Amino acid sequence: MVGYTHIFEKAIRSVREEGRYRVFTEIEYKVGQAPYAYSKKLDRRIIVFCSNDYLGMSQHPVVIDTTVEVTKRCGVGAGGTRNISGTSSYIVELEAELANLHDKEAGLVFTSGYVANQATLTALAKIMPDCVIFSDELNHASIIQGIRESRLEKQIFLHNDLNHLESLLSQYPLEKPKLIVFESAYSMLGDVTPIGAVCDLAKKYQALTYIDEVHSVGLYGKGGAGMAEKLGVMDKIDIIQGTLAKAYGVIGGYITAKSVIVDAIRSLASGFIFTTALPPSIAAAATASIRHLRNNEEVRNKHQEAVKKVKNGFKNIGVNFLDHGTHIIPVMVNDPFLVRKIAEDLLNDHGIYVQHINFPTVPRGKERLRVIPSPLHTDQMIKRLISGFDSVFKKNKISQYDLLING
Repeated sequence: MVGYTHIFEKAIRSVREEGRYRVFTEIEYKVGQAPYAYSKKLDRRIIVFCSNDYLGMSQHPVVIDTTVEVTKRCGVGAGGTRNISGTSSYIVELEAELANLHDKEAGLVFTSGYVANQATLTALAKIMPDCVIFSDELNHASIIQGIRESRLEKQIFLHNDLNHLESLLSQYPLEKPKLIVFESAYSMLGDVTPIGAVCDLAKKYQALTYIDEVHSVGLYGKGGAGMAEKLGVMDKIDIIQGTLAKAYGVIGGYITAKSVIVDAIRSLASGFIFTTALPPSIAAAATASIRHLRNNEEVRNKHQEAVKKVKNGFKNIGVNFLDHGTHIIPVMVNDPFLVRKIAEDLLNDHGIYVQHINFPTVPRGKERLRVIPSPLHTDQMIKRLISGFDSVFKKNKISQYDLLING
């Protein structure tokens, strides 16, 4: 690449200078030992407190055994797209399970939650070219990308600000197609959308609703269908998007909605049509995981108990964190270099892996550590986490008062 190398070097140099160069932490899990993992760099066992495998289902025997059994029966890959190479009965079964989970008529599975958002929102532009999209300012990058690619008119409303959303909706005639896009629980804040109130506005202004439940499915609601189920408003949502890669411990994303909506997306979403399908073993494992969690409220309760213990521990040592009542615990640091130093010290000195979060995932000056407890974390592990934070904050002479003022 003669004549081009310096361009890429400049880009990387700029990222480094801003303190947001990403270094992947190489770890390896062993079945039955999570949340312990092996660090190749440190050559020792560490405790992971930042995994989105929220309930440890990737390690659960029902998921592992199903994956192995179906792989031995059907092979590893799907062989191609569902249109060209045929549709696995395991994916059909999974889509029916997802529709039933969310009490919708139909479901559609994608290769990831990112693709589900991007492909669906882009396809909606083909279906409703005159539609206006109303998007929460803190929506995930996949939603933002889907909206950009749709090239539809958009209005961005202030985060969870119903007054601002209504002021924007009221500017358009009732007959104008509208879509309100939002998340149920936001991954970097841990706060929850007033879903029922958003749905009421949608009804008032004749808008469709699209909710991203990726950080809620499996975790909330009597059957684990998410925040909308917990709040009793699932029937008010037109399109529910979710993931199979977090609480369900596998990989893949999906939407559920009325059959006519799902059929239209299936027929027009490029991100679905031109992508190789999920392997049969993965689809089967996802179905097994969903069924297991639908009938296992105990693990969700245990998860919440672990979250409560971590929050109480942080309060006892004066750690500044955002508490919006969910399982996501952001510890605010507000400095790109200091947040990395804290994460490195936790890992190197205490064997605690908590990932630091920098721009562009969060705004500049709002850097944080995102702590994720799981039902697999024992009381002893949680005590080690709290002790590690206390030690590292003292080592780096970090004043929680200063962090609160600067944040």
